[in-house]
Parts: sequence; C-alpha cells; structure tokens
Amino acid sequence: MAKKEIKIKPFWYSDIWVFPKLITVITTLDKHGKVNAAPYSHIMQYDVMAKTPKMMLGFRQDSHTLTNIEDTGEFVINCPRFDYLEDMMETARFYPAGYNELEKTRFTEIPSIHVKPPSLKECPQIMECTVDSITHLEKSSGIVIANIKAIVMDEGLDEMDRAERLKAMNLPVGLGDQNRKYYYHTTTTDFSMHELKDPPNSAQSSEARTNMPWDDGAMQALMQVPPPVRKLVITQAEDWVEEHGWKDVTLDRFIAMGEEIGIDEELLDRFKID
Repeated sequence: MAKKEIKIKPFWYSDIWVFPKLITVITTLDKHGKVNAAPYSHIMQYDVMAKTPKMMLGFRQDSHTLTNIEDTGEFVINCPRFDYLEDMMETARFYPAGYNELEKTRFTEIPSIHVKPPSLKECPQIMECTVDSITHLEKSSGIVIANIKAIVMDEGLDEMDRAERLKAMNLPVGLGDQNRKYYYHTTTTDFSMHELKDPPNSAQSSEARTNMPWDDGAMQALMQVPPPVRKLVITQAEDWVEEHGWKDVTLDRFIAMGEEIGIDEELLDRFKID
C-alpha cells in the first residue's frame, strides 16, 4: 500500500489519527459544592509504582471539569459499562456551569471513600484522585497529574482472570469522532489473546551482573527474583543504595529498598515462569 504524508491540522488527534481510548465519566464538585459530570478519555497511568501511584489526564482549559479540579483539588474517574453509553454521551452536552448533568442520566451518585465528589454506582471500576500538579499548555490542554487515593471495583471483579473480567466489565472504548458530532465506540468484550513467548533457542539467564558489591544475603534474595525482571531490580537497588550514600548492597538495605518502592512478593509473582 502506498503511503502519503498527512497535514497536521486542528483535531488531528481525533479526525486523522486513531487513538482507541477508555471512556470515563469524571465527577467533580464546583466551589459551591454542586456536582459536575463529563466524559473524558485523555487519561493514562503516570507513576506506576504502588507506593506513589499517579494518573495523567488532559482537559480543555475552559472546561468546567478542569475549573472544578483547580478549585477543589479532587475528582473521581468513573468507568461506565457499554450499556450506559447513551448516559455517558448525555454528560458530554455543553450544559451551563453549575448544572448537574447526572440528573439527565440513569447514573446513581454514591459517596466516595476518600474524596468529596460522588462516585457512580453503575460503574464497575472507579478511581478516586487528588491533584498533585497542574500544567497549562500554551493555547492547548490543561494537564493534571493526580494522586490515586483509592481504586474501587465491583466485588468479585478483582478475583477474575483477565478474559473473564473484560467481559464482565464490558467497558466502552472510544474510536474518535466525525465532525465533532458522530462518535464511534467499541467494547472490551471484543478481544483476542496472544501469548508472549521466549525467543527461539533462548533460556532465561540466571546471571546477575551487578555494579557494586552485594553481600551473600542480598545476592541470595536477588536470586529469588524472576529472571525477566532481575536486571531492573538490580538497577533499582543499586540506585537506591547510591542515593543513600552507601557503597554496597546488604540484605537489610535490599529489603528496605523493596518496601520503600513497592517491590514485593505479590509483584514479583507476576513475572515467575512456570
């Protein structure tokens, strides 16, 4: 197929480039305590460490949602099922400031655990957030880095395997729009699974190349780390030790490092090879 360069013009991220994105409904409170709800998909993980989890979100700078977040420092990310797509689209309408869009939907407000804006009962996964920082891009978006205060899910979802959970949640995935009017979506129930395999004729190496002395206890603990992430753990440990002004990795320091940055047995289990 022949290729051609496409001119980058306004709304390139929606009209030209296809960005499949999770659709969410973000709930906020204005400075008078009135509820606002609006759909957003410019959202992704920012800091993946369990000790300091953060999200990154983008908003129009004149949006009611961003104004409320700036005024109160709190918001909730609600992930509706595909069955509530029409209700989500209702919150996309440009109602005046101070109007509660949820009154036009089937969504039910419920109290959040750690923040004041309400959560939505019909959403199988919810994230409560507070502001870490806000950056205003010149003549563009407002970028919010948010601290994750809580992840809340329908009971039982966290115990399902990935395939079962995707079907049970049935989340809408946005595929962009046509002329800012016709919006396209698909769902997480339509998916395929592919296994990541090792390269041919390769074996998981048990070697652990270090750049500073490790005592016997620390080295034995390192050998319990699954090979696919061993190099990463070595780097994390040695950087952590250097930051504290030490010259070697001891078992006590290795354990303390893991506790501080969130490297625990549950995390490492994900990388073990059967």
